[in-house]
Amino acid sequence: MDDFSAHILVVDDDEGIRSLVKKYLNEKKYLVTTANSAEKAKEKIEIIKFDLIILDIMMPGKSGLDFLNEHKKDISTPIILLTAKGEPNERIEGLEMGADDYLAKPFEPKELDLRIKNIINKTKENNSKRIIEFAKVKIDLNKQVIFQNDLEFKINVTEKTILEKMINNPGKVFAREEIGKFIDLDKERSIDVIITRLRKKIEVDPKNPKFLQTIRGVGYVLWIE
Repeated sequence: MDDFSAHILVVDDDEGIRSLVKKYLNEKKYLVTTANSAEKAKEKIEIIKFDLIILDIMMPGKSGLDFLNEHKKDISTPIILLTAKGEPNERIEGLEMGADDYLAKPFEPKELDLRIKNIINKTKENNSKRIIEFAKVKIDLNKQVIFQNDLEFKINVTEKTILEKMINNPGKVFAREEIGKFIDLDKERSIDVIITRLRKKIEVDPKNPKFLQTIRGVGYVLWIE
């Protein structure tokens, strides 16, 4: 990966498109893996962490929208949809499901390259939010530590994962079920315990939280802006 700027998964049942896209992106210094179906793509994402997925909507068997609907909540990988011209409903549905961009076939490889660069640059900007400060709190995700006034608290991997999601999605309310999925924990009571533990490290008054708040009947949100 040292010689490549990103690892991209290209999912399309058309061998010609897969080959052309792979050849072009290789020339642009991207590492490219391909899959000819949604089922094969599922196998790939289970063993490889990709930086971006280029996903065709119209495929036999499971469509690209089926794949997106099944997996977008479980993966944070940006997705560009390849759509047929004149199918705006599918593009809209894909974007509503969480796709990051779309490109109608036939397309110019240069335009695909520009869209890839745009998304990857935005992703890098989001991922750069590793150290944040607000009020008298400093969270350093790299060192897995929280500084509050003159106190220093270590955070474990689970706490780091939750904070990372919340920091990079400011103002978003996370349901307990959603939090459970990205920390691989399905017991709501255990999630409440983790949130309580985090509050003790972030809040001056954990029983009356100012930043890591509960939205009753919905979930939790981190207010830092």
